[in-house]
Amino acid sequence: MKFISTRGGECVTGAQAIAQGIASDGGLFVPETFPAVSRQELEEMLPMSYAERAAAVLHKYLDEYDYEGLKGACEKAYAQFEGGDPAPLVKIDAGLYILELFHGPTCAFKDMALTLLPYLLRTGCDLCGIKEQVLILVATSGDTGKAALEGFKNADGVKIMVFYPNDGVSKMQKLQMSTQEGDNVNVVAVRSNFDVCQSAVKTIFTGEEYKEELKKRGYILSSANSINFGRLAPQIAYYFSAYLDLVSSGQVEMGEEVSFAVPTGNFGNILAAYYAKRMGLPVGKLICASNKNNILTDFIRTGTYDKRREFFKTMSPSMDILISSNLERLLFELADRDPVHVRLRMDKLAQDGVYTLYDDELEKVRQLFWADSCGEDETVETIYEFFEEYQYPMDTHTACAMYAASNYMAQHEKESAPMVVVSTASPYKFPQDVMYAITGNDIKDSFKAIKHLNIATAMKVPVSLSKLRDKPVRFTTVADKDKLFAEVLKFIDNK
Repeated sequence: MKFISTRGGECVTGAQAIAQGIASDGGLFVPETFPAVSRQELEEMLPMSYAERAAAVLHKYLDEYDYEGLKGACEKAYAQFEGGDPAPLVKIDAGLYILELFHGPTCAFKDMALTLLPYLLRTGCDLCGIKEQVLILVATSGDTGKAALEGFKNADGVKIMVFYPNDGVSKMQKLQMSTQEGDNVNVVAVRSNFDVCQSAVKTIFTGEEYKEELKKRGYILSSANSINFGRLAPQIAYYFSAYLDLVSSGQVEMGEEVSFAVPTGNFGNILAAYYAKRMGLPVGKLICASNKNNILTDFIRTGTYDKRREFFKTMSPSMDILISSNLERLLFELADRDPVHVRLRMDKLAQDGVYTLYDDELEKVRQLFWADSCGEDETVETIYEFFEEYQYPMDTHTACAMYAASNYMAQHEKESAPMVVVSTASPYKFPQDVMYAITGNDIKDSFKAIKHLNIATAMKVPVSLSKLRDKPVRFTTVADKDKLFAEVLKFIDNK
């Protein structure tokens, strides 16, 4: 299968798209066509393990990759997850389920892709005949950074560097990144917010002078953010697996629609659900849940994307985003795959900070998506009320999705489609906020909060977090946004 840029400038193989990360014209790679999964193929996937299902879905897009090699890589990646099932589906009530995506090495849903991406990237480079060292640059709002660092640590022929907003991640997220092990990793805090980090990294990717400077040193650039299709593709698989688990357990009939509520910041996670729907998975409504930074809610409701607004730091920091990069891939589909429209809108967003859909495009959005935003007080209340009723603790991001799902179901009582709420992080990644929501106790120390949260909920503490306290802090650099490339050169020149 070939991949094309949303801005019209390139057509490449899947291996090239993954190795390159972003198109040279600044666009994002998308599949030339959406591969179909038939009902018979869904039936055949029912008895498969999660790794086998993931390989089957991925091979639909990455057909130049050896299937057995892909399956073996999936099995190796998902063997790192606690509990045996990488993506368990938990029944909460009649028609309501939670898809737990936080059982990987870093306790966040990014592990579902980033444990597999090293194989996809290294194999992609081999298929393309790329011999240079790969430098991976990552901008993170919290979870992607740690998951990418863990996935690529000590990988041959690869160096990885992560940038995060200095005051824009949780204490636990910062500690996870600053204590990262590995000889090929580096972490830098940036005196700004995530959107600035992301824009600065994208500038490096698209600037010819930067790429030439790196080429002199024997490096090519790639990305582990969801702008890289290799990050996005493995996420499509867990929507298929969740649906198949519902069918296998007799909760739904094959062919019956299922809706998904997804906490959303950069739009990659919910875009993966949309891609699953385009492949033929019986997906009903996609519930896009925002926090106080409700730019996506406003976009889905009005058709206007306007980043000229106040930026809020919230207790769900991975969603503190005003420039949702993956939305460009949806715009491409809404515009009937016309790259001219995409370029115009991306230019308008860069220059004016706003763009508006045509009426017919907005109607398409409304048919596919429903959106709601969850403020800080609502996040706390949702965690508390849900725990009181079901004895199920959830993190702050999942709470936003549950809030939106509950509002959707209340307003659409006549619709009977089951609802799956996508849980993107362990409550123990945000122990102080979750502890406060459940008990009202404001505990300053993260590790004391973990201990008390464990007592209050009896939920098992992930091994990776329980060991974090004793790890030495390795990375303390804080840089201004215009000094990031200097930090990159310092990193790769320090042999």
